[in-house]
Amino acid sequence: MPRVLFAWTLALALAPALQAADWFQFRGPDGSGHTEAKLPTEWGPKTNVTWRKEVPGVGWSSPVVAGGRVYLTTAVPQSGGYSLRAVCLDAKTGGTVWDVEVFKQGANAPKIHSKNSHASPSAVVEDGRVYVHFGHLGTACLDAKEGTKVWATQELAYKPVHGNGGSPIVTGKHLIFSIDGTDKQAVIALDKTTGKVGWQTPRPSKPGVNPFSFSTPQLITVKGREQLISAGSGSVLSLDPATGKELWRATYGAGYSVVPKPVFANGLVYVCTGYNTPNLVAIKPDGTGDVTATHVAFTVKKNVPHNPSVIAVGDALYMVSDNGMLTCLDAKTGAERWTERVGGNFSASPLCANGLIYLLDEAGTATVFKPGDSYDEVAKNKLGERALASFGVDGDALLVRTEKALYKIEKR
Repeated sequence: MPRVLFAWTLALALAPALQAADWFQFRGPDGSGHTEAKLPTEWGPKTNVTWRKEVPGVGWSSPVVAGGRVYLTTAVPQSGGYSLRAVCLDAKTGGTVWDVEVFKQGANAPKIHSKNSHASPSAVVEDGRVYVHFGHLGTACLDAKEGTKVWATQELAYKPVHGNGGSPIVTGKHLIFSIDGTDKQAVIALDKTTGKVGWQTPRPSKPGVNPFSFSTPQLITVKGREQLISAGSGSVLSLDPATGKELWRATYGAGYSVVPKPVFANGLVYVCTGYNTPNLVAIKPDGTGDVTATHVAFTVKKNVPHNPSVIAVGDALYMVSDNGMLTCLDAKTGAERWTERVGGNFSASPLCANGLIYLLDEAGTATVFKPGDSYDEVAKNKLGERALASFGVDGDALLVRTEKALYKIEKR
C-alpha cells in the first residue's frame, strides 16, 4: 500500500477513538473550555434530558469522557470517614460500568471548605488508563475498562487548607499536578507508568502570603517550546514539562487560594490571582527568569473571579465573578467592553461551544449567551440542584454534575 494511502487509512481508523476521547480532562482537550459540539441551548429537569444518574456520595470533580464512558470521582461517607471512589458510567445510557474504592479517608483528615468536597479534582484519561487524584490523600492510575488499580501512591502527603482541589494533567511520560499546602508548595510530575516521582519543582514562597492554592496546570506551546503553566499563591511558574526546570516566573502580590486555571490565548497567559482581592494578570510567555517587571502586559482589578476560570473567544476575554458579574474584556489590552449582571453565585468555569458561551451557577441555573460587542442572552435553564462542578461534553451532549446526580443533556 502506498505510504500516503496507508497514512490516510490509519487516520480514518483512529478517528472514532480520538473523537470518543474528546473531553478527556478538566476543561476539555486543550484545557481551555472550548468545543465545536452543537450543544442544546434549552433544557430543564424534564426537557432535553437523555438520562439522569444519581451518583453516590459527594464530589465536585467535573465529568470527563473517553471511549463512550464517563468518569467521575466521589467521596462516600462511611463510619469514621469516607470511601474515596472512582465511578465509570456508560455515556449512552448512564448505567454504572464500575464503581471502585481507590483510597479510604479516616476521621482525622483535615476539614474541608463548605464549597469543597473530598473528591474535587477531575480525572484525566489517556491510552486506556484513568488517572484520579485526591490531593493530599493520594493519586492513582486505574484500568479504564475494568477499574482495577495499575498503581496508587500516598507518598506525597502535605498539609492542606480547605481540602483538595486542583486537577492533574498528562503530558509526555508524566502525570503533573500542583501541591500547595501550608508545609509544602511544589509542582509534581509522576511517571504515569509507575507512579514514581519523575521530578518535583518547589514553588518559591513569599513572606506574608498564605501558601495554599488549588489551581490546575495548563500546557502551552510558545515558539515551538512546550511550557507548563502553574499558578499558585503569590506567583505563577512556567516550567519545562519534561524536566521541571523553571523557564520563567511572575509574581502578583499577596494573592492566595488560587483556584482558576490559567488560560493561553492571543499570545498571552491569563492568570487570576486568588483571594482576598483577585486581579487578572496577562503575561507574555516568551521571557526568562523573573519577568514581573518586563512581561506583564496588563492587570485588571474589577470583577475578577475567585473560583471560575476565564475563557477567551477571538480577541475578547470573558469572565464571570463569583457573585454573578459577567465582564467582556479586550483580550489584548484588558480594556472593559461591557459588564452585565447575570445573577447567581458561580464556581464552575465557562464553556464555549459552537459560537455560544455557557455559564453554570451554584443553584444549577445555566445562562447561555452569544459572545459579541454587547450582552446577547440566548437562554436560561434551571435544574434546581446545587452545582459547583464545571461542564463536560460527550459528542453533541452536555454533561452537568449536580450535588445529587449527573445529567446528560442533548436535543431530543
